[in-house]
Amino acid sequence: MPTDTVGLWLLFFRWGPYALLAVAAAIAAATAPLFAGVRGADPTGPLVAAAVLLQLLWGLHTRRTAARRGAGTPAGRVRLPAAAPGATGYFLLRTALAFVLTWCNPFFAIYACLGYFDAMHLLPRRLGHAGLLVTAVTMAGSQSGGLPPGSPVQWVAFGGLFGLNACLVVVFAHLSEKEDEKAVERNATIDALALANGRLEQALAENAALQAQLLLQAREAGIADERRRLAAEIHDTIAQGLAGVITQLQAAQAAQAASGPEAAEVHLRRAADLARHSLGEARRSVQNLSPAALEHDALPDALRKTVADWAERTGVQTRFTVTGTELPLHEEVAATLLRIAQEALSNAARHSGAARAGVTLSYMDDEITLDVRDDGRGFDPAAGPGRTGPGGPSGGGFGLDGMRARAVRLAGSVTVEAAPGEGTAISARVPLALP
Repeated sequence: MPTDTVGLWLLFFRWGPYALLAVAAAIAAATAPLFAGVRGADPTGPLVAAAVLLQLLWGLHTRRTAARRGAGTPAGRVRLPAAAPGATGYFLLRTALAFVLTWCNPFFAIYACLGYFDAMHLLPRRLGHAGLLVTAVTMAGSQSGGLPPGSPVQWVAFGGLFGLNACLVVVFAHLSEKEDEKAVERNATIDALALANGRLEQALAENAALQAQLLLQAREAGIADERRRLAAEIHDTIAQGLAGVITQLQAAQAAQAASGPEAAEVHLRRAADLARHSLGEARRSVQNLSPAALEHDALPDALRKTVADWAERTGVQTRFTVTGTELPLHEEVAATLLRIAQEALSNAARHSGAARAGVTLSYMDDEITLDVRDDGRGFDPAAGPGRTGPGGPSGGGFGLDGMRARAVRLAGSVTVEAAPGEGTAISARVPLALP
């Protein structure tokens, strides 16, 4: 029920009885001579005074009750207030006064019609219809010419009018009950929506906190991943380059001691080239660029040059082979396989003491593999990183872990087959991803 409509009804219930009683009393006073000889002495004056007093007492009682209960309801949810204690007695006493007044003068039915409006609000549910029917009796008596009916015709009229009034009040009472039920359902729906909105706001707040936490975790994970990437790049570029420079400088010292400065010149030139190359690779790693070897060449050509340079630098007899149909690869796949090959060859040069090595790049249906083999002293893979000894891959263990981490980042894998005195074979497998 809209708030403004409820306000009008509240005004009617408060002041309407006074207005209807005043109108009925005025008309009854004007028509009193018509009923003076029929009804005998006129007691309407005291009865009207009693009705006014009853209304005053009831108004005071309802205001006190409302003050005790507390006022104020949310906008859009205002309904007619529940009846105060004593509402049944008030309704019965007022209806009795209205019946007697109507018996004295039929125009007091104007006052008696109040029962149609508030019987369902003032009386308990089981007595509401009875209150409406009692009011219908008073109204039918007035409409048929006054109470009691004075002739058979009036009795017939009274019966017909009572039936009509009873049917009307029952129908309208039923409609009012349905409207009240809808109002109850509507209020229940509003309560449910308010509860759902509260839960939704709570869920949104929790989601916001969770999102902030996830963003923080993602940031931390990104930082950790970038640190791992830089560590691997530094290991594969600067560390390997410095190791190569040291090797060439040592060879230059040995050559100078044995044959003079001219023999050392070749090794010094190689050391300078390695230093420049490592510096360039370090800069590209910081910028997260592809290796320089892949800037102008595809992976097979880049590997072929890398293997050739490594063989010339180390003096190890090395063979490079490509199997399957060559396909263009995603730059991340190519960079990963190239770095793994460089790390495996670097390990072989530093630790294996191999005389021969082989590198094979194989294109398959749904994956690409890289195999690096040598006939060096080998090692025991069960010894684990950091305990591989001089013959194992990357004596500190970072190189093998770095190769595996690179492959896992592309949903691939790295396997190692080795035994002391029987050489080493490293195989990397990654999905075949096209650009």
